[in-house]
Amino acid sequence: MTEAMTAPPLPDRATLTRLTEPQPLRDALADAVQRGLTGPDKWLEPIFFYDARGSELFDRITELDEYYLTRTEASILARHGDALVAAVGPDELVEIGSGSSSKTPVLLDALRASGGTCYVPLDISESALVEAAERLTTERDWLTVEAYVADFHRDLAAVPRNGRRVVAFLGSTLGNLVPHERKGLLADIRTMLAPGDGFLLGVDLVKGEDVLLPAYDDAQGVTAEFNRNVLHVINRELDGDLPVDAFEHRVGWNHDLECVDLELVATRDIAARLRAIDLDLSFESGESILTEHSCKFRLPDLTQELAQAGLCAAQIATDPEERFAVVLALPADLA
Repeated sequence: MTEAMTAPPLPDRATLTRLTEPQPLRDALADAVQRGLTGPDKWLEPIFFYDARGSELFDRITELDEYYLTRTEASILARHGDALVAAVGPDELVEIGSGSSSKTPVLLDALRASGGTCYVPLDISESALVEAAERLTTERDWLTVEAYVADFHRDLAAVPRNGRRVVAFLGSTLGNLVPHERKGLLADIRTMLAPGDGFLLGVDLVKGEDVLLPAYDDAQGVTAEFNRNVLHVINRELDGDLPVDAFEHRVGWNHDLECVDLELVATRDIAARLRAIDLDLSFESGESILTEHSCKFRLPDLTQELAQAGLCAAQIATDPEERFAVVLALPADLA
């Protein structure tokens, strides 16, 4: 997760603006550990999964048979992306939490078919934005990229517009937020939309635990390794001695929030020290660390959440098994 000291130069048809100066990983992690691992209910934010090793492991997860989310969303976009984007006819595509922009090409092709030429990725990782800008402008000589280093929890209103826009938030990233957090984010996204704009949202749907739980607890143990990797990050960045192998990966269905919870469970009593911040940590056998909520959605409830934020679900596209959905929402007073 640590950024390179210098990023590669941007191509001619790309710009990069910093709306947020990323907090150094060590400082952010120290704050998170102090807040999350020193009380009776222990938790960590999932952003700390994604150092270089964690990102590599997540790429492997997306290719596993059990992990249907990535390929299912991609198939929906391949079948319906043109129509969803054409319904707005945008000049620009704004992608929140764009990362490596791996799902973006199909939407960029739809953007061009609608006469648009500008891609606006927003992400906290400057290196990911630069790499994506270089790749996408090389592949598409018609495209301009205006990238923003941004925290989507606070910077959305600061993104200038280039005409009519589609704002995309894919990968069911919305599901990493609990309901009150989603309410605030959706309200912020609504402020980005003017008459004629649209919001493209990808969400994972509620389904049987026999499908949901294996997606986060695969037979090869890749997700378990990914989950435990956050402990390696803590040890490396904060000079710690947490015994990583003494924590077990556990996945469960949270009926109240309708989400999959990822936890790390201590298999014995543990005493550890983080020397960089002079902090002692202790865990009793069986004590858990919540590392991720992955909330799932029912379409009527999602439609209501969107309506509460001033958004109207105008079109909904799903796969044949209705495992995943991509929703085109419009400002409710303009739909």
